[in-house]
Amino acid sequence: MKRLILFFAFFAVMPVWAQNSNNAVRNKQITLEDIWLNRTFSPQGIRAAKSMNDGEHYCVLTATSVDRYSYATGEREYAVCFFQEPGERPKAKALPPIESYTFDAAEKQLLLSSGYEPIYRHSGKSDYYLYDIATKSFTKLSRNGKQRLTTFSPDGTKVAFVRDNNLYYMDLASLEEHQITTDGAFNSVIYGTTDWVYEEEFAITEGFQWSPDSRRIAFYRFDESKVKEYDMQMWGDLYPGDYRYKYPKAGEDNSRVDIWVYDLDSNMISRPQLGSENDQYLPRFQWTRDANVLSVMRMNRLQNHMELLLVDVRTLEVSTLYTEDDSAYVEVPDTWYFMNDGKYFLITSERSGYNHIYLYDMKGKLVRQITDGDFEVVRVCGIDEKNKRLFYTSHESSPVNTDFYSISLTGRNKTCLSKEEGTYSVTMGKDCKYYFQAFSTANTAPVFTIHRADGSLVVTVEGNSQLQDNMDRYGANRKAFGYFTTQQGTDLNYYIILPPDFDAAKQYPLFFYVYGGPGNQQVRNGFDYYDHFWFHMLSQKGYIVVCFDGRGTGGRGAAFKKQTYRDLGRMECEDAIEAARYFGSMPWVDEERIGIFGWSFGGYLSTLAILKGNDVFKSAIAVAPVTSWRFYDNIYTERFLQRPQDNPRGYDDNSPLHFADRLQGNYLLVHGTGDDNVHFQNSTALIDALERAGKQFEMRIYPNKNHSILGASTRYNLYELMTDFLIRKL
Repeated sequence: MKRLILFFAFFAVMPVWAQNSNNAVRNKQITLEDIWLNRTFSPQGIRAAKSMNDGEHYCVLTATSVDRYSYATGEREYAVCFFQEPGERPKAKALPPIESYTFDAAEKQLLLSSGYEPIYRHSGKSDYYLYDIATKSFTKLSRNGKQRLTTFSPDGTKVAFVRDNNLYYMDLASLEEHQITTDGAFNSVIYGTTDWVYEEEFAITEGFQWSPDSRRIAFYRFDESKVKEYDMQMWGDLYPGDYRYKYPKAGEDNSRVDIWVYDLDSNMISRPQLGSENDQYLPRFQWTRDANVLSVMRMNRLQNHMELLLVDVRTLEVSTLYTEDDSAYVEVPDTWYFMNDGKYFLITSERSGYNHIYLYDMKGKLVRQITDGDFEVVRVCGIDEKNKRLFYTSHESSPVNTDFYSISLTGRNKTCLSKEEGTYSVTMGKDCKYYFQAFSTANTAPVFTIHRADGSLVVTVEGNSQLQDNMDRYGANRKAFGYFTTQQGTDLNYYIILPPDFDAAKQYPLFFYVYGGPGNQQVRNGFDYYDHFWFHMLSQKGYIVVCFDGRGTGGRGAAFKKQTYRDLGRMECEDAIEAARYFGSMPWVDEERIGIFGWSFGGYLSTLAILKGNDVFKSAIAVAPVTSWRFYDNIYTERFLQRPQDNPRGYDDNSPLHFADRLQGNYLLVHGTGDDNVHFQNSTALIDALERAGKQFEMRIYPNKNHSILGASTRYNLYELMTDFLIRKL
């Protein structure tokens, strides 16, 4: 693995912190009020920036308008759309606050959304308004209730949307609604969007697409009839209510999923036959450049075989374009793009052992692997077909950095466009003439800039100088990186935050933050949000904070990530215990005061660590932990463990429920009762196991709160709880 200057053995850190310690003690003390209530460390950004067709301009959403800017200067030119005239007081019939906007293809109309109501964590419904740019007029699209996923047709004459699990389209000239499906119903049948588990694990909610010629709509149909319901009690009323929804746990029945195609001219629906196997996944679909050909991604239930299918929607003939197999699992491609010439498509794949970009022709023949090397491509940011060049981010310099490159579609003339080590997030403009760049490091605030395609700077749009000043004044800029080698010979990356007045002659308590889930990365040389500043606050209170990425985490290739396949928890816990012993052997760590904290998969790992590593960890905090993978959803869990029927030991050998009698230290368990992701059931099962084992522990329940335990006052309460626990117990 390539090492950077920022990677150093820990002995190299010591003089740096010793030299800075006299200045560091003068830093202002961070409080929970600063983090959660005053938002002292919240960055400024660019709200909903969208590139315009000419590639020379972009638009930004403000509180009162959609404004047009020039890429070449970064200057505002005019407001494309005013929701409220400048200086005007809100009128009785004024538009409500606008939350998002979308142009039609010709940029003559805008769709504006407002009044968002969440459904699950990543989906919701809204009211939509149509704005005609020429006449400057607003029209509410529907009086029949809020809609989901409202989308212009390519010709701009219609929109399609989902309401109450049915699919509709509307002719914009008459505002007449046409109901395409009629039997959609909650917890039964879904059209045009996805069920809970597809949304959560395949990251897809938009379940319909217009054909390029606006004549057809392809859409999902989910039949949830065989999926068992999960029941959550919702608290607050005199008699608590029940919320029941479909949640397929590991090994249980899934929705039956089909792709249907609606023809607007004939008012007919067709259903391509996508194989006789019902127990499969269709995680993606999109139209090719041919308006008569739809492409559908199909995966088997164990997710180790993936195909791209081509469907001729006139004849319903189905052919196979591409296949991929893996001894563990195939990741859903981050990029799957059909070129405008209709001859080729791009796809990302781990088939070489690292995630890279490949070019295939429309017969399914490999043309070339465009990127290559022992590094991961993170994301394809833009494809410049005219100049035959693409832009992407990767971990080429190091797994902790995210770099930015351009490369020819021939795989030659690779150019690094990132000038400093850190994390780059890039959004290309139309035709890839310009791009937005967000750059940060672990100790610097995000800086938003505009660049030309060659990487040259045009203008800094937002420098976050106030945030950087706050970070400097509070001393929230002291994260350092390193790695240690395990007894098995594996290098594990970590970051560390030392107390500002660190003295190597003293001993300090050690506090680990862990996540550890497959493919996840926490050790990143980029700006982190609220936990990061809580960790700095703890360091000011005299704790050493460490986070490491163990075996099974991301950024280091498929073999490193997939080594935990069928055996979740064992290696991850071994690494946590070994990391604690490694740092605990340092003369400046009090090995009797080592704690660990995690959320979700991290809560699972922190719980398992204090049970299996009861001679190492004094205290642990687990928020919303999985305690048995049998309780979790099937797409995620079976991807990494197969089904319980296939691999029962993978589900049970590392379940905290089977090690409850080993608890010796201090344990804080936190969960929201409204968690639709990691069910409260996980914590109740662990409570029962701990009580049967005669173990004492602390617990906090947040009524009706979901997996994120959101809300400023709630988060403040949670972090106040955890801080108090650490002060008392570590």
